[in-house]
Amino acid sequence: MASIKKIGILTSGGDAPGMNACIRAAVRTCIYLGKQVVGIHQGYQGMIDKNFTNMDARSVRNIIQLGGTILKTARCAEFRTVEGRAKAYRNLVEEGIDGLIVIGGDGTFNGAYHLSNEFNIPIIGIPGTIDNDLYGSDFTLGYDTATNTVISAIDKIRDTAASHDRLFFVEVMGRDSGCIALHAGIAGGAEAILLPEMETGIEDLINKLEQGVLSNKSSCIVIIAEGDKNGGAYNVAKHVKERFNFYDIKVTILGHLQRGGTPSSFDRVLAGRLGYAAAKALSAGETKKMVGLKGNMIQLTNIEEAINNHAFKLEEDLLEMSNILSI
Repeated sequence: MASIKKIGILTSGGDAPGMNACIRAAVRTCIYLGKQVVGIHQGYQGMIDKNFTNMDARSVRNIIQLGGTILKTARCAEFRTVEGRAKAYRNLVEEGIDGLIVIGGDGTFNGAYHLSNEFNIPIIGIPGTIDNDLYGSDFTLGYDTATNTVISAIDKIRDTAASHDRLFFVEVMGRDSGCIALHAGIAGGAEAILLPEMETGIEDLINKLEQGVLSNKSSCIVIIAEGDKNGGAYNVAKHVKERFNFYDIKVTILGHLQRGGTPSSFDRVLAGRLGYAAAKALSAGETKKMVGLKGNMIQLTNIEEAINNHAFKLEEDLLEMSNILSI
């Protein structure tokens, strides 16, 4: 493989706190290694539209603390086609880009994997998603910040729940992963947590709520992951209200506020490590790999493996602990 001279960097899919810190680390490491760097705006759409910007060390100053992504992000239906990827590749060749660092989730990695297979362009992926659902990394970029955002919201909601003797159903993001819901629910002292990985019927939930009433609980918070099989917080609240009339019932959907905001210290350090490692790996000739954090060490995982393996396994000890502590 010929030595890479010019590296393109993009962010794609949903934004995640820490993406800017990761861009900063990757750009500055690439420059340190003697590579030219091109920022690709709006993800794969920008690759098709030739929305390119040359970057230097100063172009990423004062962004480490910013949420979102300075390179912007977008969904791109055209890139899902062979013709769209061919157009994108031609644009990369015209620009002289001979290697890519892509920051995003499994959709981003799917696109990168096909592009690399079809046109033999070296690519390294960085897991940037609040869902924490990619195999090969104990933590994905943005997950820690998003979880802390949820915990902060739970703390505020509990003040109101306790003041009014209310039952709150709080729905959190995570797509098909219950990672945010489980960890934020434990940290926030939730009385029950509904997860996509574990079926919890309405009857089981009502039994748990009734136990709380018998132990003199005057308020209650139930965390529901958006991928839970019961149809979301509003649907759960509707069915519970039909059967359980002790509490005044309210629903809060936290939604996209979980994506934004200043990245936590953990996410900033993780972003630096992953951006640095991605630039080093690409420069060393690695391709179709994802850099990830495993046991506090940076490791490489095949992108195909990262996509096809389900990362998050429910920690049975955490589930048991949650049930015991919520009594």
